[in-house]
Amino acid sequence: MKEKFWTSFGQFMTLVPGEEGTKINWINYKTGVKHLYFRMEAEGKSAHIGIELTHPDAGIRSLMYEQLLAYKTVLHTELEEEWIWEDAYQDMYGKEIARVSQPMEEKASIFNQADWPTLISFFKPRIIALDQFWSTAKYGFEIFK
Repeated sequence: MKEKFWTSFGQFMTLVPGEEGTKINWINYKTGVKHLYFRMEAEGKSAHIGIELTHPDAGIRSLMYEQLLAYKTVLHTELEEEWIWEDAYQDMYGKEIARVSQPMEEKASIFNQADWPTLISFFKPRIIALDQFWSTAKYGFEIFK
């Protein structure tokens, strides 16, 4: 069911061009910066979306996080909401990362097809806003390429 949801979401989003008019793989968004990812996840009855900084070197990861902090106002303006900022977060594998994320407030399960519209309504505007944000912010991260 999980795979079916993400395939359906990807097909639904195919019609949406990126900020720069290009075709985007919304499910596996490529930032072009190693260790900087846009993630959409749905587990159990919860979901969240975020930017994850996964560089194995804590110092470089911290610099990336500071650079992202410099764009905080731009990010929140594009998203039209404030997200949660965490400079040290343990992912599901116990690996320390930095992330900026937003959980979905409603309860919805990826395993219940009736909940898919709720999940899509949560993910779609935010991943599009992240793309709009990234069209401006990516130049500030070229040093990390």
